[in-house]
Amino acid sequence: MKFLTQNLWLIGLAIGSGAMLLWPMLRRGAAGAADVSPSEAVMLINRENALILDVRNETEFASGHIAEARNIPVAQLDTQLASLAKYKDKPLLINCQGGVRSASACAMLKKNGFARLYNLKGGINAWTQANMPVVK
Repeated sequence: MKFLTQNLWLIGLAIGSGAMLLWPMLRRGAAGAADVSPSEAVMLINRENALILDVRNETEFASGHIAEARNIPVAQLDTQLASLAKYKDKPLLINCQGGVRSASACAMLKKNGFARLYNLKGGINAWTQANMPVVK
């Protein structure tokens, strides 16, 4: 007991460090998708033939998107779920402009039984900053 009282700050530091290490895993479970960098996204596309789902609106999509991406705006995603049904067990790479809308799309897809979801961290902004190609 004396050890605990004398080293309370060390114990608190250990608990805080453990919580910070677990945070990404807890966040992934809550959102239903893993955040991936542009380079990790390229590996998913090339190695696992991931479907790229761009959830931005049509104007944003037309201004530049990842090659072979399919555009379904997040506002229409719930009505288009049937068209994605054959991808329930395949990898889906979801992107938007900055990563916020794609995270909500991942949550919706996870709720509807999609198993392998990947959110492009930072969205198309991160993609272009990493000098990855876009199609207009």
